[in-house]
Amino acid sequence: MTAPTGRRERKKAATRQNIADTALRLFLERGYDAVGIRDVATEADVAVTTLFAHFASKEALVFAQDTDFEHRLTRAVTDRSPNEPLIPLLRNEIQAMVQHCTAEGAAPIFRMIDQSPTLRQYEESMRLRHAESLATALAADLGRPADSIACRAIARFVIDAYSLGRDSAHPEATVNEVFRMIEAAWAAGIG
Repeated sequence: MTAPTGRRERKKAATRQNIADTALRLFLERGYDAVGIRDVATEADVAVTTLFAHFASKEALVFAQDTDFEHRLTRAVTDRSPNEPLIPLLRNEIQAMVQHCTAEGAAPIFRMIDQSPTLRQYEESMRLRHAESLATALAADLGRPADSIACRAIARFVIDAYSLGRDSAHPEATVNEVFRMIEAAWAAGIG
């Protein structure tokens, strides 16, 4: 995540992080369904309107890194050098995201997500949104139509690499295996 530069931006980022940390702690202590938005706001010492200024929904509190992950993927496409190979950059981003999500202490969070139909549905819609953002960036980079099937398929494969890696007993090996297939699909459909 890019560090906020001004005092106001730093305060907003600190407030957002405090709300996210408080929500996650309460969800893990009491259970996701047992905690309401008002509970989180009260415990974080913010108004409910302040909470909603930072997070659009209760589900978004669980996925506080969502926007950062999405931006990292699209920046891998848009910020690369003209002749820099794209697929290794995307692999590196996915590996970093998987490492973040499989780090020590993350297991209870993903157990909570897996046990909640609401959170699983939110996560799935988030993944689809990430795939669409990545597909749009790929299409723009390649000068293809925004609805390019090849770009959309590659983007979905990339997002699936994250999901498969996060759920694997061997995350790094899983991501590498999926990316070998992505490289082959890239060469066949785009290259």
